Amino acid sequence: MALLTNKRAFFSSFTQRSKYDVFLSFRGEDTCNGFTSNLNGFLSLKGINTFMDDELQRGEKISTELFETIESSKISIIVFSKNYATSTWCLDELVKILECKKKGQVVFPVFYKVDPSEVRSQKGKFGEELAKHEESFKYDTNKVQRWRAALNEAGNLSGWHYKNDLPQFMFIQEIFEGISSAKLNCSQLFVAKYPVGIDSRVEEISRCLDIESNDVRMLVIHGFPGIGIR
Repeated sequence: MALLTNKRAFFSSFTQRSKYDVFLSFRGEDTCNGFTSNLNGFLSLKGINTFMDDELQRGEKISTELFETIESSKISIIVFSKNYATSTWCLDELVKILECKKKGQVVFPVFYKVDPSEVRSQKGKFGEELAKHEESFKYDTNKVQRWRAALNEAGNLSGWHYKNDLPQFMFIQEIFEGISSAKLNCSQLFVAKYPVGIDSRVEEISRCLDIESNDVRMLVIHGFPGIGIR
């Protein structure tokens, strides 16, 4: 029970400091004026507060402001397209997003006309670009290794794969439904770190339910509106 309570408190503290519902990471030249723009527009129309990272001025290095924006998002969507790995900016974003994932952020990959195995194992265009980065950063090999590890991790995450085999609108609708579900699941109510009197009540309920019995049990929860009952 203590573990469950701590987990809820953890996610609650994460969502309380969230400024955006969804952060979109993408390669501008591939999808900015197409798929990602359509996805962003659809989510916005559905009431999802999104952030497209082309809203910040870009320099040679990823900015502290963008790191803070990623940290203040409940969900990150990474749109992997054929030229994603050409951008060191995108790769740095990816590393930061996966760091936030360890702190409770929900992360979904979208494999847009690329196979997840290309991302996961750095094959094809992804492999070519990582090899170029290794040459460019030969005095900072740890940086490239972090990118490779991040691509491998993200390539193994559950998400969506667009193969141009269905209308884009339907695909975006699927993403919206997945985001809506995740958004509800991570919007936990605040739970005190050390709640008083919970354990004894849980034990009493467990005794009444007699879990090990083969009989049918019905549990009815009632109370005033606004206390978390749906």
